[in-house]
Amino acid sequence: MEFASPFRFTKVIFTIGPSTIDVDVLRGLLRAGVDICRINMAHASHDWTCEAVEAIRAASLKEDKEVSILMDIKGPEIRTGFLSKDIQLDEGQFIDLTQSDEAIPDGDTPAIDINYPSLIDEVVIGDVLLVDSGLMRFEVAEVRIDRLRCRVIIPGRMGSRRHINIPGKKINLPAMTEKDISDTKVGIISNVDFFALSFVREAGDINELKQFLLDNKSSARVVAKIEDQSGIENLQEILDVSDALMIARGDLGIEVPYEELPIIQMQAVNAALVSGKPVIMATHLLESMIESPMPTRAEITDVSNSVFERVDCVMLSGETSVGKYPVECVNVLNKITQNVERYSGHSGFNELLPLVTTREKLMKSAVVLARELGGVGIVVFSSTGLHVQTLSALRPHGCPIFVFTENEHILSKTRILWGVKAFLVEFKDSQESTISDSIYHLQSAGYAEKGDQLIVVPNLLFGEVNMVQVRDV
Repeated sequence: MEFASPFRFTKVIFTIGPSTIDVDVLRGLLRAGVDICRINMAHASHDWTCEAVEAIRAASLKEDKEVSILMDIKGPEIRTGFLSKDIQLDEGQFIDLTQSDEAIPDGDTPAIDINYPSLIDEVVIGDVLLVDSGLMRFEVAEVRIDRLRCRVIIPGRMGSRRHINIPGKKINLPAMTEKDISDTKVGIISNVDFFALSFVREAGDINELKQFLLDNKSSARVVAKIEDQSGIENLQEILDVSDALMIARGDLGIEVPYEELPIIQMQAVNAALVSGKPVIMATHLLESMIESPMPTRAEITDVSNSVFERVDCVMLSGETSVGKYPVECVNVLNKITQNVERYSGHSGFNELLPLVTTREKLMKSAVVLARELGGVGIVVFSSTGLHVQTLSALRPHGCPIFVFTENEHILSKTRILWGVKAFLVEFKDSQESTISDSIYHLQSAGYAEKGDQLIVVPNLLFGEVNMVQVRDV
């Protein structure tokens, strides 16, 4: 039996926002099949965050379907301050970026503060600043004691809290700002499952967050967001210490030449596959669906390419946080991913993953056998989830990975993994009873029918003999 449909191997992350904080809307998203809810702390207050967590858990309770929660902390980014009203900037005019929100405008030159006053000491005349995802471009014309005077090269409307990129410039921002620390504490109290750190530049950034979580007794996993040139240059060392990788193409596409972005994306995904780490494709997947009920043809191809590249997750941002058609977006992802997975199932599995231990090699034998039998499910029993990640990283196309565990944390942590469906059960004293009950569980859930075959790897939990079994349902 091939699991081309309705099983979806690629996981879906959605971002909660004003469009989706309503419990009934969240229930619709859960029914559509989302796996992880993302809270973007670049735009969320602490009160709103607590309200969002409460809403998603209430919806989960009503639908009897749990999702994991990922808190995306904004990391070391440079933003402009608050404006009471937008400023229309014209080509050739000047604008001041000031160290203090109390700085007085100099004559007719408008002024706005920035959240990183030391930027004044780190740029030079001629440096280019990209503002609001590159929609506006400034050039540093003058460096003063309390402000940068910039010439507007590409005009636009300046609003509050706009992000500033400085391509090719390494800025000495801390890995975690005071806001990040405060936000993370809220996430720990709320018991979120993942923290994503923005603008990761080196392994030390991830280690700093991990140590903070350890000091605060949190077992949450850490996702590294790659968004600038430093992150690309140090990708392998970042992967070595991260629990997962997010390719955040929004800022990354501004920080690097846009024609290089597809190559960087492919290389980053391949690096994650070789490292055996989950990888998330993010930003602009269905951007037009913020306003439109249908995706563009280019967006369909973009999502398809992510599936062909074998990412673990695809992520929706503005599409579900502020968009008009959040549930439709998830349905579109379902159609695209399942159809592409059906086709890409002929591509075999990830043979680039280095396997060292006997049990890791046993996982590979289970994958090979499952595919040789025509694409059947692989059943594993786990108390740690370690070898589940290995199985997922092997990418056994067409072969879903069914995990049975007594550890509730494994359910939340494996929702980020490609092809994994986990069940919380109570193990019996008898290995045979546990396996039989698990197969019956799959039948009841509609994942197996009489006459199907399953690959069972029992020894992850029972006994010392390394073996793979073929079971007839």
